[in-house]
Amino acid sequence: MPIVFTHEFNTPVYKGKVSFNTGLFINGQFVDGSDGTTIDVVNPTNGRVITSVSEGTQQDVDLAVGAAEQAFETTWGLNCPGNKRGLLLGKLASLMEEHADELAALEALDNGKAFNAARSKDVPSAIACIRYFAGWADKISGRVIETTEERFTYTRHEPIGVVGQIIPWNFPLLMFAWKIAPALATGNTVVLKPSEFTPLTAIRVCHLTKEAGFPPGILNVVTGYGNTVGNAISSHMRIHKIAFTGSTLVGRKIMEAAGKSNLKNVTLELGGKSPNIIFDDADLEQAVHWAVLGIFSNQGQSCLACSRIFIQEGIYDEFLKRFTEKSRSIKVGDPFAPDTFQGPQVSKIQYDRIMGYIDSGKKEGAKIHIGGERHGSEGYFIQPTIFLDTNPDMRIVKEEIFGPVSVVIKFKDEEDIVCQANNTMYGLAAAVFTKDVNRAITTAHKLKAGTVWVNCYGLSNPNVPFGGYKQSGIGREMGEYALANYTEVKAVNVNLGLNM
Repeated sequence: MPIVFTHEFNTPVYKGKVSFNTGLFINGQFVDGSDGTTIDVVNPTNGRVITSVSEGTQQDVDLAVGAAEQAFETTWGLNCPGNKRGLLLGKLASLMEEHADELAALEALDNGKAFNAARSKDVPSAIACIRYFAGWADKISGRVIETTEERFTYTRHEPIGVVGQIIPWNFPLLMFAWKIAPALATGNTVVLKPSEFTPLTAIRVCHLTKEAGFPPGILNVVTGYGNTVGNAISSHMRIHKIAFTGSTLVGRKIMEAAGKSNLKNVTLELGGKSPNIIFDDADLEQAVHWAVLGIFSNQGQSCLACSRIFIQEGIYDEFLKRFTEKSRSIKVGDPFAPDTFQGPQVSKIQYDRIMGYIDSGKKEGAKIHIGGERHGSEGYFIQPTIFLDTNPDMRIVKEEIFGPVSVVIKFKDEEDIVCQANNTMYGLAAAVFTKDVNRAITTAHKLKAGTVWVNCYGLSNPNVPFGGYKQSGIGREMGEYALANYTEVKAVNVNLGLNM
């Protein structure tokens, strides 16, 4: 029998008890993995084991695919009308709302993000995403195309079938919602792998799908490692679509596996090295506020983090002074403390990776302005870090660090900054701060990025598409654009009067 995780939260921000099965979720049941092995889930604040979850294998992925195929052919897909799919997704959103505090506490527990951040942003955003796509479920439609009076021609947007999804550890619940909501709304069935570091909210929501009345097999969650479960999903011959959020390196491997197996349809949301451009005429107080939020929220573990901050020379000194003061004031500590802004990095692996980048910056001649050290003596905490005196060839300027590390760079004019901002293999996001609306729009249009914010940073809505240029990904998630990721277009031609 799978392990039952029981935990009593007694914190200043949340008090409550959770108890749920942590097995693989296949065909509507929680089961042990085929090998009977487990994976430890670690608390990043202290490195201690929270609980264990069942470890999936290739065989378990096969079982999940079989269950998903059966559900697609019988109780879901074209056998379940869109209004019913939407109703079930709506019930799930309502149940998540009822359990919002619990879900936020689980996010804080295994991810390390501040409970207040999870409760105020991650959980409501996940619920809003599921509700948004619930509304689309009965609105997936084709169109009639005029050809000749002797033919009736129309298109259908049909579900693909069994889709595979692999989500990261930085926004576990939100990425779970971003993936399953459009896939299920359009009639597909799902085999999903959460990160082995942060599987708890995905497993907990599986319990809520049972409570909501989801038919068995439409959603299957297989916890496991990337080189086993992730590889099995990417290369499975009976999975016809793969959606992945994570690093560009792993994205390449998934594309390769998809190409070598059955040429799966692929959606990738990958890394970023996003520029934040602050012109001389910007509202300085607001620019500083958004810059701090853009790089240090979620411990800097965000694909859209504004890790390259470009400041026009006329305000450089004053911006740096205010940005430094604001960054020094960040409360780093216990995710369940009321005033914590920045918690620990998610794992020892990620902690070591970030510290390796900080060491690289030092060795390559960049100047640490603040931070650059461990915070405290326990857990995976890193001080908010600002580098100065960099050049474009340094690793800390070119590569995604995925931590609370920024570089602040001076620029001269608009031509200069567009060149610097676009000098990256990534193109996920960017920001422009200026009071000149013409300059804002002109600069935004020149930036090679899938999302550009003007006088703000990191805002998102479920009806707004998200994705990247260049090596930041393929396709768009969220909004109506996401529906195309999970449907096939069929053209039907009906002969009304052509005789041979």
